[in-house]
Amino acid sequence: LLFLWSITVSIFGIGGLLGSSASRYLTVKYGKKKCLLCNNLLMIVAASVMGCSKLARSFEMILIGRFMCGISTGLCVPLHHQYVGEISPRKLRGFANSTSSFFWSLGKAVGQISGQRELLGSQSLWPMLIASCGLPALLQLVTLPFFPESPPYLLMHKEDQEGCIKAIRQLWGEGHHQADIDDIMKEKATMKNTKILSVVELMKEPASRWQLYMIVILTATVQLCGINAV
Repeated sequence: LLFLWSITVSIFGIGGLLGSSASRYLTVKYGKKKCLLCNNLLMIVAASVMGCSKLARSFEMILIGRFMCGISTGLCVPLHHQYVGEISPRKLRGFANSTSSFFWSLGKAVGQISGQRELLGSQSLWPMLIASCGLPALLQLVTLPFFPESPPYLLMHKEDQEGCIKAIRQLWGEGHHQADIDDIMKEKATMKNTKILSVVELMKEPASRWQLYMIVILTATVQLCGINAV
């Protein structure tokens, strides 16, 4: 039982590693909006599988659902940051990106409160608790089609200038947006002259070594701060 419990908890992280590793390839090929929509479907399927586990008397369904949730989360975190940042006006870009951390923490708090035995953590209601992760995904699946694709993606990867201008006007209103388009074109020109490093090449790159040290230390500190024990 201890082994099964450990696997159930940790398999989420394994799925997250796989999902985050595939995010760059998928976003370049299919676009951020389409990837987010498909990712929502994956989360809804995962929630349904876990929610039906008690009815089916199958703990394996919880394992599968947790793994799928991990893949979905690994895809969603970088996708969300990129999409929100790219569709926001420059003045609000920092604020928009910071909201993801706020809602991440809020979601954890709501989940912990909902998991109390007096609420959804009871013996009869826990399937609803583990299936509740599908509700935000369903909400985004319904509302996201009304949003345009990321303007930088349309211009840099699809070379669709008309579609980019249309998306910018839909997001930021009518006006003169040539400066924003010029910024995207400059970024495109910069990326053409920049080599994309693999994970191994990044770790061997002397110029990024201290940044990597800082990220590793900060991430390890978060894991050792006692939040998991709490």
